Amino acid sequence: MIEQGPIRPPSESKSLLLRLTRNCPWNKCLFCPVYKETAFSRRSVAEIKSEIDEIGEIIEDIQRISKKLGFGGKITATVISHIYPSGDRALIYRQIAHWLYFGEGSVFLQDANSLIMRPEDLAEILHYLRETIPGIRRITSYARSRTLARRTLEQLVMLREAGLDRIHIGMESGYDPVLSFMQKGSTAAEHVKAGCLVKEASISLSEYVMPGLGGKLWWREHALATADVLNQINADFIRLRSLRVPKSAPLSEKIETGEMELLDDDGVVREIRLFIEHLDGITSTLASDHIMNLLEEISGTLPEDKGKMLAVADRYLALPEKERLIYKVGRWGGAYRSLDDLEDSVLRAKIESVIHQWNVDEAGQVDEMIKEMADQYI
Repeated sequence: MIEQGPIRPPSESKSLLLRLTRNCPWNKCLFCPVYKETAFSRRSVAEIKSEIDEIGEIIEDIQRISKKLGFGGKITATVISHIYPSGDRALIYRQIAHWLYFGEGSVFLQDANSLIMRPEDLAEILHYLRETIPGIRRITSYARSRTLARRTLEQLVMLREAGLDRIHIGMESGYDPVLSFMQKGSTAAEHVKAGCLVKEASISLSEYVMPGLGGKLWWREHALATADVLNQINADFIRLRSLRVPKSAPLSEKIETGEMELLDDDGVVREIRLFIEHLDGITSTLASDHIMNLLEEISGTLPEDKGKMLAVADRYLALPEKERLIYKVGRWGGAYRSLDDLEDSVLRAKIESVIHQWNVDEAGQVDEMIKEMADQYI
């Protein structure tokens, strides 16, 4: 039976998922609700190879269905509609069929820190994966900075030559007091060392930053120190993942006891603006590609798009309070994707009707309602 873990980056939504390890070897981050009360375990090289073989067999079976239907092995919507495996194999059949249908050829290695495997074992898996599964164009994985900081440049080059194209790192913050408070298990120095090693090995690097993680106490320091760390790394991608705290995350207890006070949405936008303002001397592409971010349209490549990204934050912050309220309700309600959506009179009327039904007028009075709407995307 082919295993799959619980998460992958949004940018890997069309990727084939291959589970190399189970759960998270650290699993102490206060803000993270994933993997809690689960044990970390390693999968053997033989087990993973067997699963790759099974994926290959499923691909061949799907292609046979395509040929039988007269599509010559091409995967179309009609082919997918004719895939009816039974039992536990039904989901994986459809996922592999969709991977073939999209044709992007990307593979994401699960779970939280595949690079914790022995580099030699991981290289063996990468070689076998590319040799066994046709059409692979990119292989990516999550990794922790502390793990990477303990690898040598030679080991990372070996992995790149074996077929590892991109590493996703959950940096979250470059400010040590925030990292310590959140029990991240990595320091700013380790973030820099890990990121620079990945870049030096010519592996594409995607760093994740968590606006709001410093709360009201450390928001400025969090923004400035994180920008400083990224200025030293020059990652290929910087991805924003604004903090949202479900009840299942240990951080929720700190918030309930008052040990941490969260920024509101407007405060997070101010923090993001300060962060972007201090990104300097790098050529990273910044993406706000997640529904948990209020302003998805803050995106671009540095340095040329810096002014454009700052202008989006400034435009939002300059809105009257009522307009910001309408936008937040529209965004967290799933109706808005950009500030230009405020000009849609039909959507505006629906959102104003919702706010009227709440029977409140001030943004502060609906913070909890907005939070509940936003938390649905965690």
